[in-house]
Amino acid sequence: MRESIADFNKLIKLRLTLTVVFSASICFLMGSQQQGDINWVNWMILTIGGFFVTGAANGFNEIIEKDLDKLMKRTMDRPIPSGHMTTGQALVLSLIMGIGGTYLLLRLNFPTGVLAVFSIFLYAFVYTPMKRKSPIAVFIGAFPGALPPLIGYFAAFDEPRISWIPVILFLIQFVWQFPHFWAIAWVLDEDYKRAGFRLLPTTKQDKTSAFITLLSTIILIPVSLMPTVYLMPSGQPFGGNIYGLLALIAGLYFFWQAVQLYKNRDVASAKKLMYTSFFYLPLLQLTLLFDFIAR
Repeated sequence: MRESIADFNKLIKLRLTLTVVFSASICFLMGSQQQGDINWVNWMILTIGGFFVTGAANGFNEIIEKDLDKLMKRTMDRPIPSGHMTTGQALVLSLIMGIGGTYLLLRLNFPTGVLAVFSIFLYAFVYTPMKRKSPIAVFIGAFPGALPPLIGYFAAFDEPRISWIPVILFLIQFVWQFPHFWAIAWVLDEDYKRAGFRLLPTTKQDKTSAFITLLSTIILIPVSLMPTVYLMPSGQPFGGNIYGLLALIAGLYFFWQAVQLYKNRDVASAKKLMYTSFFYLPLLQLTLLFDFIAR
């Protein structure tokens, strides 16, 4: 039983799935603050539905890459390449999760369900095969990776509102993914090469790849400060001063780690940048939630 649970967790990439659900849930609470009421039943539906949808996308990804996963040290113990689960079993589980999760999200409202289906399609069937063809895969993957804030925010409303707030939340997560992915790609470059993945900007651990990664952290700073600049109809921004200060400090620290990668161009510096990226996004989202000016 324990092995089956462990295999399921690896199939859905549990840590990644929980990160996605966390992002959507936080943005749901922001949307709920804006309308003045938190529907905890809908929050639970979003959490469960989002978990299933994300798990399905990751399951389809592993089915498509099952032969490539055998080649990489970090993935060869996944359930399909290790022989613990057949492709058919993984497909059935992924389909059940995808259909069930989409149904739950459609119960909240139509745009939320449509965005969920769109994210599965983009991640599993566009981003996944593109990883071996071109570094542009990171750009493509950033779209489904940034949809959770939109899905979570829209899920808070019976009829989703057209607003710049969810767009800004989307943009922050969208831009964040570039230094995040490229740091991971730098750390795992040797492993990725075994499967033919081309994810670094130049496909190499060179000065240009490091500079483009550095540039992405520079762009992230003004984007992360957009909640303190965009004015709502009330004339106030929706991000408070505490959020603005923390976003600036975190952005500068993220940038500094990217500078170290540019100077050293080694795995140790890439790891520090990668670990910084893990903490950066949830820290900003939590701070914005508690410093969110709803009206």
